[in-house]
Amino acid sequence: MKEEQNDSPKKVNKPTDTNKPKFNFYWIYGALALVFIGLQLLNFESPTEPIDKGKLIDMLQNQDVQKINLVNREIAEIFLKPESKARYKKDAKDGGGLTGNLGGEQPDFSFQIGSVEQFESDVQQAQEGKTPIIYVNNITRRNWGGDIIGWVLPIVLLVGVWFFIMRMMSRGGGGPGGQIFNIGKSKATLFDKNTNVNVTFKDVAGLEEAKVEIIEIVDFLRTPDKYTKLGGKIPKGVLLVGPPGTGKTLLAKSVAGEAHVPFFSISGSDFVEMFVGVGASRVRDLFKQAKEKSPCIIFIDEIDAIGRARGKNAATGGNDERENTLNQLLTEMDGFGTNSGVIVLAATNRADILDRALMRAGRFDRQIYVELPDLEGRKEIFEVHMRPLKLDTNVDKVFLAKQTPGFSGADIANVCNEAALIAARHGGEVIAKQDFMDAIDRIVGGLEKKNKIISPSEKKVIAFHEAGHASVSWLLEHAHPLVKVTIIPRGKSLGAAWYLPEERQITTYEQMMDEITATLAGRAAEEIIFGKISTGALNDLEKVTKQAFAMVTYYGLSKKIGNVSYYDSSGQSEFTFNKPFSEKTNEIIDEEISEMIDKAYQKALKILREHKEGLTILATQLLEKEVIFGEDLEVIFGKRPWIKEEMVARKPFNGDSEIQVTVENLPEENKPEEESASIT
Repeated sequence: MKEEQNDSPKKVNKPTDTNKPKFNFYWIYGALALVFIGLQLLNFESPTEPIDKGKLIDMLQNQDVQKINLVNREIAEIFLKPESKARYKKDAKDGGGLTGNLGGEQPDFSFQIGSVEQFESDVQQAQEGKTPIIYVNNITRRNWGGDIIGWVLPIVLLVGVWFFIMRMMSRGGGGPGGQIFNIGKSKATLFDKNTNVNVTFKDVAGLEEAKVEIIEIVDFLRTPDKYTKLGGKIPKGVLLVGPPGTGKTLLAKSVAGEAHVPFFSISGSDFVEMFVGVGASRVRDLFKQAKEKSPCIIFIDEIDAIGRARGKNAATGGNDERENTLNQLLTEMDGFGTNSGVIVLAATNRADILDRALMRAGRFDRQIYVELPDLEGRKEIFEVHMRPLKLDTNVDKVFLAKQTPGFSGADIANVCNEAALIAARHGGEVIAKQDFMDAIDRIVGGLEKKNKIISPSEKKVIAFHEAGHASVSWLLEHAHPLVKVTIIPRGKSLGAAWYLPEERQITTYEQMMDEITATLAGRAAEEIIFGKISTGALNDLEKVTKQAFAMVTYYGLSKKIGNVSYYDSSGQSEFTFNKPFSEKTNEIIDEEISEMIDKAYQKALKILREHKEGLTILATQLLEKEVIFGEDLEVIFGKRPWIKEEMVARKPFNGDSEIQVTVENLPEENKPEEESASIT
């Protein structure tokens, strides 16, 4: 205990040591300014009374002048005899004190001369016949303060401007790499045991397969002997590939938080600079630092900024600087030298444009595909992002996961944040289920525009248009089931219908045709009810045209074209100016697309004519309520005959009132309580 007491005063004194003023370069500027001011004060000369030429001649003739000093051949200083000072000056004082002349006497008067020869001649003429004669003393006097300022001040200004520019460059560069002398240094951020990274593997949800691969990479660095004793080699690179927002960077952050080894993080764009050769230099410096701290991990985010395939950009030509950077990266990852203990982790959502030399084994040995989360993955992501939220008891994560098919992890995080903002906007103490539903609608459809001015006739057209979508999607077997439909304007749309797509990996011809039919049902409803069509189906026509084009040219679902696909997975076709098929084939493709769309449109017309009464009832309810749900369609059209099989494959909706299917409709063995997480 005594030792602890003795040590405590030392710990108390440490903050006082750290509070000492630190050296600042601006102190030097202040010291130089004080020196210049002091020099000016030392050379300060008290002002003397100037006299004219006539008065000077009178003084010489009366023999009142003791001596004359000609300073720098410009100014004549007149010194009077002590007994004569009272005659010319009211306050006669004896000179001789310390003056600006470094101890010299203070002159009584001064005279500005023009020509030195003329001045000396005038002095001689004024003293003709007088004895003793006063001669002019030529004196050279230097203003040391002015000379020093004249020489030093420009240098100080240049140095000051230089340091100012360097300071601004270092701030703009975001670190040591921004300074002119460190322009080739790496700008990577180092995370080690002394750096606090709060993201761990627990914060990564919905990516179980990718997480297993990443955890194994961390284990490689922690216990390399476990793998190398069998003769294996530690992988050199891991490439994370996936759509935006799926969690690639989050996985890398979790590695930085979990791996107890140095972690270098840098973006691909940080290698690209306006100076030639900087990118390659930064790559060399980055790997040099990594080798010194091995074992370690290098994370390069958005590696496609420097890893694009070399010499294949036909639009803009090759970028030598970017290609040099890529060549240096290829050499560092698997060149003549060795990088033992250094693993490169990279992320991109454009793996199709990366150079093949970068993707080969030996550089990026493993490619981890981070895909959009499935139902169970979305549920786990909701659990992660709901931890800091104050939730109502009726919020069901499973239900929300089912309502967000196709959402990425970033989208789900945005839903949770938007729900919290909506609840706060309405003054709620907790976040309710309806807040999440409004947040999903806000993200998918845009902001509601209830104050948008729409005429009654336009509103009626919109109601029948949306009712057509809802009716046909309900009556077709393979169309997506409806969740709700509204005629409240959102974003750029005047009305919208929310569907719940089935999560499937493959799609058949019948399923795609039913989707096209349901999409065209809005325009078909307008034609049946009003006998004319409007421009409101622009988005629908764009969607079905792209889908029909993909069916014919990509998926081989056309009888005339056959089992042929013109899809280019390499992504290089966007730089070409010619089509991969002939003009005759192009005409056949156009005919097939038109035939498919017309076939689907005629089918929609037929269905709506057969159920015109239900369409009218549904549109009337839309005009009254503005929002209707799937249960309203069940009242009008009845239950879908294939609903049980379809919903069992997708998992039921847990008995929610807004969905047309309840738990009671399902067989006992298919209840959600007994299904758990076995369905993926």
